This record gives sequence, C-alpha cells and structure tokens, in this order.
Amino acid sequence: MHVDRRAHPARRLQTLALPILLLPILLLTALSAGCRGAETPVYTTQFIAFESAVDLSIVGMPKQEAMAATTEVENDFQFIRHAIHGWKPGPMVRVNELLATGDPFAAPPSLLPLIRQSQALATQSDNLFNPAIGHLMRLWGFHTDQPECRPPPKPRDIARLVKAAPTMADLYLDGIMLQSDNPAVKLDLDAVATGFAMDMAVDNLRARGVRSAMINAGGDVRAIGDRAGRAWRVPIREAGGSRVLGIIDVRGDASVVTSSDYRRNFIYEGNSYHHVIDPRTGYPAEGVHSVTVFNDGSATLAEAAANALMVAGLDRWQEIAERMGIQHVLLIDDAGTIHMTPEMAARVELLDGDSDIAVSPIQPSTSNAGAPTADSPGSAPVSNPQTKRAKTAAPAEDSATG
Repeated sequence: MHVDRRAHPARRLQTLALPILLLPILLLTALSAGCRGAETPVYTTQFIAFESAVDLSIVGMPKQEAMAATTEVENDFQFIRHAIHGWKPGPMVRVNELLATGDPFAAPPSLLPLIRQSQALATQSDNLFNPAIGHLMRLWGFHTDQPECRPPPKPRDIARLVKAAPTMADLYLDGIMLQSDNPAVKLDLDAVATGFAMDMAVDNLRARGVRSAMINAGGDVRAIGDRAGRAWRVPIREAGGSRVLGIIDVRGDASVVTSSDYRRNFIYEGNSYHHVIDPRTGYPAEGVHSVTVFNDGSATLAEAAANALMVAGLDRWQEIAERMGIQHVLLIDDAGTIHMTPEMAARVELLDGDSDIAVSPIQPSTSNAGAPTADSPGSAPVSNPQTKRAKTAAPAEDSATG
C-alpha cells in the first residue's frame, strides 16, 4: 500500500495525559527459539496515535533495525491521522469543503486509496457501513476529541439528514477527480482509519523484511507471523469494556477488531448515546453492545464489518457478515447474550463459563453475487459522473448545527 506523503506531512502529535503511558516505552526481551537454543529478540514499543496508545512488537530483528521500523510505523499512523481528521485543518476537511460545491476536483493522494476501499466496503455492507454520514456525526457532537454531555439533536434535524440519504455511491471518481451530487455527503472515515493505518504499517514492515509483528491500537489488532513460536494472545473485552471476556490466539496474517457502544459516547439525563450511528434512522445503533470480528488479513475490512454488523443488529448481522465475507463474529446483545458463528466459537477461549451463548452458522446466499470486494484499496468501484442521479437534499450545514 503506497501513500504519497509529499503534499501532506504528518503533524506532530501533542503528548496526551494517559495513565498507561507516561514516557515512551522501549523494551527489548529475548524468548527461547526452541530446540536450537538460540534466542529470538522481541522489540516492543508504545506511542500515541488516534487518541489512544498503540503497542508495536517486532520479532526477530536487531534492535537498531527494529527501532528504524518502529519510527516508520509511528510516522505512518501520524500521517494517516492527519490526513483523515474530520474536524481539524487538513486534507479531509478540505475534501469535504470541495464536495459541498458539487464541482469536480483533484482529490489528495493521501485519501484516494481509503476512499476507494470505503466505497467497495459500503456496497458490500448494504450501506450499513456508511462513511458519507459525516453531517450526522457532527450533529451528534462526535466531531470532537471528547464528546460532551449535551442534549441529543432535535428529531427534525436528524430526519432532514436521513431523508437526504448520503451514501458512498454519491461520490464519483474519474482517475483522481472526485465530486458529489448530494450536498448532504460529508466524509467521516474514522471508523476504518485505524485499520487502514495498521494495514499500511504491516505492508511497510514486510517491505523491511519483518515476518512477525503485532500492532495493538487501542485494543484493535493486526498481526503477522507469531511471537517467537507462540501465538499472539489477543483479549476481547466484555460489553462494558472493563473486563476481559475471552482470548483469541492469532498466528499468520490476521486482524481482530471490535466496534462497541462504550468506546466513544456521552451521557445526558441518564441516557447513553454512542458514536455508531445507524444511517437508516440517524440515531445510535440499538440492540447490540459490541461486535468483535476476526479476519484473515485486512484490518480495514474488519473494522468496516464490525461497524456494519453493529448497525445490522440481531436481525441482519448474519446476512451482512456473509455479504462482506466475514466468518468469525462475536456479538454481545443488550441482554448480555453472546452470539457467535461456529468459526468464532472454535477459535475464542471464553473466560466466563456462565455466559449465555448462542452459536449460529452463517448461511450462504447469493445476495451479494457480483458485488465488488474490498480486500485491497485498488478493488473499489469507480463511479462515472455521467451517470449521476438527481437527488434533492436540504443544505447539510443548515442541519448540522450540533
């Protein structure tokens, strides 16, 4: 995965006051490599990106080379964070300003791969993963680092934006030229930004000869290889996020990500409002506390799927998982029941033996026959501006007053 940094240098991230990170941590440990008696170095470091701690472990690389690789990974994360930031000056803010004009413009190279991939993922998810609803996200007050306790938006403002029905299909790409015919479109790629950064970092680590590494960004993981002969151990949080529900062993190339109602939310008059917005209703998704997805490979796909399955709820999660090619799913509903696919049930080690568990296979269907896949940035469809459909939409900024 290649992203051109020349026009968009990463901005230096200010140090955050997190109790888990007072100073950068650099540890170098040695693990037994088995019967040969040799030692395999495991280099571990931590930095801040996407308002969270990111842990990186690199196996089998000399310290100086691992330090250089670590610097590149951190730069990748900071670069992507700057490029996709939805409310601070940068490429994404400028793209949304230009989309509102309805005129074609040259999209920044830093965003094009993720925009293309997000178009394909939105199609696969039946638009339940919908990064075109940035105006709704802003209306709810989630275009800020720390959501404030505030009254929810007025129903009429939500209804106006839902009626305008912005989707990724309203974006038209012709080479690098981008435009939209729907003034309600405002891109918000936060749901997949961390996964995209992890995928890019893994590509760059492989280019440096790294065969085994793990990136843990706020609990979401992308791993390759193993930890000096042992599986990477990835915890899954319970519905409230305070305790570990289970462990997944990861080897090879895989991602484990979670979408939940506890990571980013606010409380007003005793009611909690979270950031996973259902584009069909304009309100936070209901019925599901969290969704964890295990995927072979792409963390971007895993993040989009987790988001879409949480919106899909108990009625459609199996259908949407099948459409997106996801086999390993763990979903916790509002009653605390754990719903899993057989594939996930066989992989996860649950720590609470008293949990209510429902295992349901995903039935193959033909609902997504011929749909584009999104395993790589270059696989997204390219829309033709000559085939744009007419659409009436209220001026989005008049509604997005939150």
